[in-house]
Amino acid sequence: MTPSLKTLLAAPGPLLAPGVYDALTALLAEQAGFRALYLSGASIAYTRLGRSDVGLTTATEVAQTLGAICDRVALPVIVDADTGFGNALNTQRTVRDFERAGAAMIQLEDQGFPKRCGHLDGKTVIPVDEMCGKLRAALDARRSSDTLILARTDAVAVEGVDAALERAERYLACGVDALFIEALRSTDQMRTACARFAGRVPLLANMVEGGKSPVLGVDDLGALGFRIVIFPGGTARAVAHGLQTYYATLLREGSTAGLRGHMLDFEGLNAVIGTPELLEAGRRYGG
Repeated sequence: MTPSLKTLLAAPGPLLAPGVYDALTALLAEQAGFRALYLSGASIAYTRLGRSDVGLTTATEVAQTLGAICDRVALPVIVDADTGFGNALNTQRTVRDFERAGAAMIQLEDQGFPKRCGHLDGKTVIPVDEMCGKLRAALDARRSSDTLILARTDAVAVEGVDAALERAERYLACGVDALFIEALRSTDQMRTACARFAGRVPLLANMVEGGKSPVLGVDDLGALGFRIVIFPGGTARAVAHGLQTYYATLLREGSTAGLRGHMLDFEGLNAVIGTPELLEAGRRYGG
């Protein structure tokens, strides 16, 4: 049996969850040995739309992606639900849809609309009371207490770190299961946040290559007090870099011969995705 997210968070040490954006990336992460996954809203925008993370994805698109992932892998999935895709009532519908699709933890943030990636400039945040209403709505909407609610604040960039910590305090009082203080600017700010909250609730650290926060390893972040560590967009950035090389080489050389050592062949990919087992199941059910 795959441990639940609650079980994983109760175990010692930080939980490292790589970013995924579809069933294939989720399958590869599971095969690599990770114990949980993070479904990145930004990466869905990058890969499904070829666009930036500026609030263009819909709740339906995220739910469809989440459902495909949960159908393929057994690992618990933390899913980025942006702002809940609307007001408190929209948030309740989002929570119900994402829970039904298989979410283990649903992340909700306090940005105004149009929201944007937490490491882009020009963000806005909604009033604290409005966000508290959305969080209470989310908690009321879930059918199982095993579906965890993660509250994220983006206020560091808008109101400063002290205000962000006060917002996190208010959100914790609503009864959320974990906190995410986005885009802390330094190790000292991370240490301050952990000193205030780490003994009371799991804190999430978001590592964005080239973003606002210093990128630290999971052990260093665990030593500070973080319980969940995500590298949400690294997968899409690695894939984009690899495909730039692939397409440039194919165009220049007219062949993939020079890339064979950096790619799976036909049988290799079929082995990864379980084609032999799928064909055997078809034969078995076909009599």
